[in-house]
Amino acid sequence: MRHYLLFAAIVFLSPGAFAQVDSTTVAVHKDPRIDLLVKKQVEINEATSRESRRNSPGFRIQVINTTDRNAAIQAKTKVYTLYPELKAYLLYQAPYFRLRVGNFINRKDAEQVQRQLSKEFSQNLFIVNDTVEVNPDKSSE
Repeated sequence: MRHYLLFAAIVFLSPGAFAQVDSTTVAVHKDPRIDLLVKKQVEINEATSRESRRNSPGFRIQVINTTDRNAAIQAKTKVYTLYPELKAYLLYQAPYFRLRVGNFINRKDAEQVQRQLSKEFSQNLFIVNDTVEVNPDKSSE
């Protein structure tokens, strides 16, 4: 213990212990691909941000309405596995978990997807009125 105290005293009381260090220039070498990755991430963020989407009245398909959270999550996983192009929304309104899929502006599109989903899900599938996300770039095509 005495050795540690002696060592600490020597370090702190030595003349160079509190000397100022001259500022030096630091050169940073980075891979130029980092800038490309940052630019790509900015594009992805802009494309998926809430400002790039607008809401509109439309339709979604309700796949499941259950009190079992695990069943709802399994249904969501099944939808994403079989239909990756559909966006799934898991809603919780105590005590029910509701899984709704899709963003449909007109009912006929929702009915077509409902027929496809009915092959995979034994429960009744309902088309419900909902506020859907509309990407302005895709809706203008």
